[in-house]
Amino acid sequence: MRIAMVSEHANPLAAVGSVDAGGQNVHVAALAEHLARRGHDVVVHTRRDDAAPPSRIAAAGGYTVELVAAGPAAEVPKDELWQHMPAFSEQLARSWQRRPADVVHAHFWMSGAAALVAAAPLHLPVLQTFHALGSVKRRHQGAVDTSPVDRVGVEAELVREVARVVATCRDEVRELELLGGDPHRISIVPCGVDRELFTPVRGRRGTPRRLLVVGRLVERKGVGDVVTALAELPGVELVIAGGPARDALSLDPEVQRLRELARANGTIDRVRFVGRVSRTELPRLIASCDVVVAVPWYEPFGIVPLEAMACGRPVVGSAVGGLLDTVVPGVTGELVPPREPAALAAVLSGLLADGRRRQAYGEAGAARVDRRYRWERVAAATEAVYTAVRASRGASSMEVAR
Repeated sequence: MRIAMVSEHANPLAAVGSVDAGGQNVHVAALAEHLARRGHDVVVHTRRDDAAPPSRIAAAGGYTVELVAAGPAAEVPKDELWQHMPAFSEQLARSWQRRPADVVHAHFWMSGAAALVAAAPLHLPVLQTFHALGSVKRRHQGAVDTSPVDRVGVEAELVREVARVVATCRDEVRELELLGGDPHRISIVPCGVDRELFTPVRGRRGTPRRLLVVGRLVERKGVGDVVTALAELPGVELVIAGGPARDALSLDPEVQRLRELARANGTIDRVRFVGRVSRTELPRLIASCDVVVAVPWYEPFGIVPLEAMACGRPVVGSAVGGLLDTVVPGVTGELVPPREPAALAAVLSGLLADGRRRQAYGEAGAARVDRRYRWERVAAATEAVYTAVRASRGASSMEVAR
């Protein structure tokens, strides 16, 4: 099967950890690689943000990355890319006219909008994974939401027009239905985790107890709530991974905000920023902690909890989005209400004091990842959705012919 993936801002070859490079980059790269392993011809179309690389790159994972000229060949914040989507769509159309795909899988709303226009003349089926919904972002961020004003309306149109929406969790399905989505045209396929890289390690032995937060350093990720909770956890360390490279941390506005918060509540000597961490370094960092904390205000899915579980570490997360599916309270970790540092501190205090419970949670988390979230399983499930869409379109064409 020829599979065209469209990921306008999230290049699968990009370094993860900057403001606009995170879970979507990881997801697209891993899904493309594992679909290629299953024998498919996969091309990922992403916007060119650097003039140097060639237009087509053979990725080590066995798929191809096609850099699409749309707007300046430089980094542009994703919320400013909407104006360049007509040009992006034109380039997609030219590429698919030369070499049509069997299915198009768009990642993020702007990719979907561009793909739908480009695919229409060729009658290519378009599937959509949103990764995040503007309606949810607007609800939580209000006036500080920097998304284009068209976003929610475009997402509602995509929900109605694409051949299938591939949601990543049950909570997303509910949000899609609020946008007018037909539940019969929504399939749930979760994100996955690389079990070749993230593997269980022996429980950490040592003091002081250590918490780890990993992710992009933006306020909605809730890192400030963890710093606030740390004041109620005497003797506990907090390691924060993400953001710019270590030598540029002092210039990052969110790092400055978090450091000021730690100074104000007396925890600055127990908070350590390590900056951007490569994928290969991350398992060792997870192994160095007792509990991984992921308490965003909202979260479409959340890959870090899965990676922590795969490494045999308990997770304390927010009861939001995909974490409602991945973290099982009392089995693989605990869930707390978002934006409630006092509740977070209470749960962490109890878990940090109970080594047997941490070990049991870690073992159960690794087993849950093996059962549900291996990329091999996720790729097979995605392939099944592609096949079903192609079959249904074929049946529809036969009905028209009759």
